[in-house]
Amino acid sequence: MNRTERAMCIMLTLIPLAVAYADEPNNDGRLMFQLGPYAHHFGYDPEHNNYPWMMGLEWESRDNWLGGAAYFRNSFNQPSRYIYVGKQWFPDFLPGNVYLKLTAGILLGYKEPYEDTIPFNHRKGIAPGVLPAIGYQFERVNIQLVPFADAGLLLTFGIDLLNLR
Repeated sequence: MNRTERAMCIMLTLIPLAVAYADEPNNDGRLMFQLGPYAHHFGYDPEHNNYPWMMGLEWESRDNWLGGAAYFRNSFNQPSRYIYVGKQWFPDFLPGNVYLKLTAGILLGYKEPYEDTIPFNHRKGIAPGVLPAIGYQFERVNIQLVPFADAGLLLTFGIDLLNLR
């Protein structure tokens, strides 16, 4: 089993543990399990992978700061990861449950021959990443659209594992 498979097993093991210990609603934050089953690429390329099956865990504090990690298959079907911090806002000019999010972190996995498809990528497939998002939060679930540069949009769904009541 490689490192990525081990990381996925650990992440999937933590989900039932979080559910088992969620006796009462947690007012201190959320632990979101995120799933991104589909990506739409703006330009057609027969090599593009539209089914990244992104899985991630994201901690959201009560004051909307967040941190997380995600595993996915990138646009060229390479195993990749994104480790990040960020913030989300519920601006007054948007309807009540609609939010904006901005994350920044490290992208891992864009390797030859696709290392030049993301800026500042190093030979080992390590690059900085910045991802904005717009989402809708309804109680303990959310849906988001995440643009990845000028290449496309990722659709994600999330569920809060701590606030189950």
